[in-house]
Amino acid sequence: MESKKDNQEPDYTKITTVLLKSRTGEFDVESILFLKLKSLGICDLGCIGECINLERLDLSGNNVTNLTPLASLRLLLVLNVSANRISNIEPLSSCESLQSLNVAGNLIPSTESLLCLKSLKKLESIRLKDNTYNYSNPVCKNSSYRNILLEMFPNIKVLDGERVVGRGSDLYQLCKDIDDTIKAGMYKNGQLPEMPDCKPWVEDGYWEIKRSNNAIVDEAYKQFNDVLHECRLLNNRAAVVISQTERTLET
Repeated sequence: MESKKDNQEPDYTKITTVLLKSRTGEFDVESILFLKLKSLGICDLGCIGECINLERLDLSGNNVTNLTPLASLRLLLVLNVSANRISNIEPLSSCESLQSLNVAGNLIPSTESLLCLKSLKKLESIRLKDNTYNYSNPVCKNSSYRNILLEMFPNIKVLDGERVVGRGSDLYQLCKDIDDTIKAGMYKNGQLPEMPDCKPWVEDGYWEIKRSNNAIVDEAYKQFNDVLHECRLLNNRAAVVISQTERTLET
């Protein structure tokens, strides 16, 4: 007969060396480069500061309030602490290598709370709001918070998942070309005329996702997949509504 202790769920409320080693398979916590501790009910970051070589960290969906243990992670490139209970991000000012920060779904009160990040010269992506998962922050209630942040962080390239610097990706340009064609009046009676000898717009393998060492590119892939997921959900909902409407009209 199994003891009551054997049937108990493991306690993940505090990060310990045992937890870190069991989740990564690493014998030495200093060897951990990538760490995913998503939705484990963590409220105390414990000894995570000992992972001094950590580059990518996902703590989303927990109950974290205090980020102080992260201050020693000088090599951290990507940090996702979305969907927690964080109101103070000042400890992150020591994460000098940080490129991408996701704090959507927390309690960041104002743009002044983000001033501590101005010293992070490599920071290129900040997310305070994520419409895909309905995550936000109190600061987002300020209608001008985006403009304030862009002035505060002139090196930012991506804000809330939207590229704010440059023309954007090849996909953006492709969509723009399609819009320009439509505006030029190529549609006749709501139909696009057949075009002879049509060829693919891109070469084979163009859309294949290639591995990249760039944290911003990796984050962009994730955000693109999130958008695709949201589009699929909207498409399914639209199909249901259309079907219901058609049945109503038939009766």
